[in-house]
Amino acid sequence: MNIKRVLAIAVFQLTFLVSQAEVVWFDGLHPITYQIPKKVEPVVKTALDMWMGDMQQVTGMRPMASANGIIKVTPNPSLPHDGFRIQVNRGRILIEGGNGRGMAYGLLELSRLAGVSPWIWWGDVVPEKRSRLVLNDDFRTEQQPSVAYRGIFLNDEDWSLRPWSHKTYEPSGKSQIGPRTYRRIFELMLRLRANTIWPGMHPGTTAFFKIPGAKAMADSCGIVIGTSHCEPLLRNNVDEWQVAERGAFNYRTNRQQVHQYWIERLQEVRKSKDNMFTIGMRGIHDSSMEGYQTEQEKFDALQQVIDNQQALLRQHVGDPAKLMQVFVPYKEVLQLYEKGLRVPDYVTLMWCDDNYGYMTRLSNAREQQRPGGAGVYYHLSYWGRPHDYLWLTTTQPGLIYNEMREAYQHNVRKLWIANVHDPKVAAYDLELFLDLAWNINCVEGHTLTNHLAAWLCRQFGQEAGKRLLPVMQAFYRLCGERRPEFMGYIQVELDKQKYPRGLSPVGAAPLSPIEAAQRLSAFLHLKAEITAIRPLVRCELGDAFFAAIEYPVFAAAAMNTKILSDSIESHRAYEEIQALTRHYNEMNGGKWRYLMDAAPRRLPVFENVHAQLTGTDQPCIMKRDAADYQSATDGVRIIQMLGHSMHAVAMPKDGQLTYEIEIAAEDDYTLQTALIPTQPNDNGDLRFSVTIDNEQPVVYSLKEPFRSERWKQNVLSGQAVRDTKVHLHQGHHTMTLRALDAHIVFDQLRIF
Repeated sequence: MNIKRVLAIAVFQLTFLVSQAEVVWFDGLHPITYQIPKKVEPVVKTALDMWMGDMQQVTGMRPMASANGIIKVTPNPSLPHDGFRIQVNRGRILIEGGNGRGMAYGLLELSRLAGVSPWIWWGDVVPEKRSRLVLNDDFRTEQQPSVAYRGIFLNDEDWSLRPWSHKTYEPSGKSQIGPRTYRRIFELMLRLRANTIWPGMHPGTTAFFKIPGAKAMADSCGIVIGTSHCEPLLRNNVDEWQVAERGAFNYRTNRQQVHQYWIERLQEVRKSKDNMFTIGMRGIHDSSMEGYQTEQEKFDALQQVIDNQQALLRQHVGDPAKLMQVFVPYKEVLQLYEKGLRVPDYVTLMWCDDNYGYMTRLSNAREQQRPGGAGVYYHLSYWGRPHDYLWLTTTQPGLIYNEMREAYQHNVRKLWIANVHDPKVAAYDLELFLDLAWNINCVEGHTLTNHLAAWLCRQFGQEAGKRLLPVMQAFYRLCGERRPEFMGYIQVELDKQKYPRGLSPVGAAPLSPIEAAQRLSAFLHLKAEITAIRPLVRCELGDAFFAAIEYPVFAAAAMNTKILSDSIESHRAYEEIQALTRHYNEMNGGKWRYLMDAAPRRLPVFENVHAQLTGTDQPCIMKRDAADYQSATDGVRIIQMLGHSMHAVAMPKDGQLTYEIEIAAEDDYTLQTALIPTQPNDNGDLRFSVTIDNEQPVVYSLKEPFRSERWKQNVLSGQAVRDTKVHLHQGHHTMTLRALDAHIVFDQLRIF
């Protein structure tokens, strides 16, 4: 046979095989077609509209309904709640959902497969145009949530979300987050596969249930409405409890009025679905219960509140055991719970971090068996002592991963809520948190950088994303050493007789000139790298790049320069922050005007001030990152992007790390052991030991009283440090670190 004919046949057969191996769902000429049942839950219609808008941006054509649509969306009750399956079946793409939300998540997964970022609107991430969309004919993905309820708490919204909403996005005479804004938030949550919100509740914010149409917006997006730890039974005490009308919010002296207040809301929501009832009681705004003095009085009163709330729910809504209820043992309420408070087993116990990202308590063996399960309330921003962080979102990804993985392993799988002052500013950290809630195995501690790399590449393209990875890793390292908001080395909520507004002024910074110069040099390098990477990003992604990369890195660099430099450079840095912020608020034709405030709560650190460097350089003869060990016992896990080392080592109880070191000269030294300032989340201790050669182990405890001065310094610096005086001879030494309790995470070793 002629060789050319043989080649032609081979090419034809190969082309035929390739074409048979793909399903083309957009051919560049015709709109995408789809088929969907006539009767579906409202959330499916919402997701369908979002998906069609996505496809119009990607293909230039709006999809069309068709009885023979290439994409078929259908319910499948055999799939898990909120779960979905996408597969190619007989030349069509079949999307099945275990419920309405599952069908919605499946549709929006198809948007992701077409290159649409969840941050298409909130992050201005404009998708690339496509002339062809295909799936392999063996494509199949089946997904389901690791955590039943996943969501956000809009908190401390005073300087971002609220002014942007009522001044820019939907102008209103009321100081509120309006219904259109909530709709945009709910759409973002759908894209991030979140299903629960605690609405904004800060002083000055209009209560969610007082906003016409807000609950209907939530229902249309399948969003469950709950309330924070201090807002019982879907009430917003700050805005809804009027002392002039109802008297004191005091269960001892005004119980009838308090009950009537709760009953009104229960009757309002009794016929609606997707409600989550927080139980218990605190003061009107995050304070201890009014009217009770001793711990025993508070204990007895809280027990009576919980018992009575079960009766109210039964009377006005339905069987309490069948309702989603949450009890949040936060602050002093945790001590009351530990005293023996009886919380019905069908109620979800929601554990909290210490406001700085370190979990304080998780379910013990008995609590892990509760039918109501357990949840996590986790801060990605915070207002309070020792210092706020309400400007930039800089929590290290490794800390989020380590604490959430630990929670999951303790069967805390019912409800995860992240506290954010604004979802746009929190973008990457929030998505990581919700990705873990959706699929706890989406990443491991030693592969965490892959998650960040994939996020950067999805947002800004492959070339730019790869170049940005080391930049953002270095950014998280520098912010892990000291958040930008903490650079003033000051504290809030101090004695108002001594400090104006209880705020200490910026004065001394305990860094040496060399340490300050190294820090500023590192930030300058990041700025130079970002400037070099910017041209690699598609021009239509300029605003997205500025908001997610340039603003946080450049602004953090300027804050460091402002505090650590002399007066001239400090003033220039202050002006740079103002200019960066003005640009942020004028992006995209003013779309984000009033969203970014570079001085939340007008704290001293944000003023045009600088500090005096008071530190001295200590001669360090050895510095070793915890991950650079010679040997380790089973169960040791390296956590990327955690700690000053960015490779902290999480230890199981009785786990050991061994290091081999060389000492040049015999002398007296200080061995400094630096750990992540975790909390003893099993209500026990937090001990570790240090052994040098064959000497006796030295035992330390990291457990600190909440809000003690040492605890404050730990969370401000991101490390808990212990010093050991040692006499070392010249030559070889073996050092062994051992975790005597759970939740020990080593970071660095130093010898001075």
